[in-house]
Amino acid sequence: MLKEFKEFALRGNVVDMAVGIVIGAAFGAIINSLVADVIMPPIGLLLGRVDFSNLFVVLKEGTQAGPYASLAAAKQAGAVTLNIGVFINTVISFLIIALAIFLVIRQINKLKRKAEAPAAPPATKNCPYCFSSIPVPATRCPFCTSTLT
Repeated sequence: MLKEFKEFALRGNVVDMAVGIVIGAAFGAIINSLVADVIMPPIGLLLGRVDFSNLFVVLKEGTQAGPYASLAAAKQAGAVTLNIGVFINTVISFLIIALAIFLVIRQINKLKRKAEAPAAPPATKNCPYCFSSIPVPATRCPFCTSTLT
């Protein structure tokens, strides 16, 4: 059983998939940082100094009465919150990841189309009489002097 698992785990597809998952997780962390640290602060500034990560609605007060200055303070007080800002950040992260994947797939498809371009027509053909290789436009075989149609 261990031998079969080793054969399965060392197949090319499984290793490729594992590498893809690790790279995908790292890419997700980069995108989350891009959204949280680069994209959302200017958007929040444009919308009147709004920090999206602190947009929340208190559904039920915690042990300490509100209002709460931040989402962390509300959670620390035990309040039940609807975290709208975290959801907005997640949606923006998803859209950026989807755009990046779309651009990568688009480029791969372009490269595939170039690779699948039709080959140039052959420059030579075989003489039907002596089977020698001769140029395509030839009307007479230079080897056996047969007339070609």
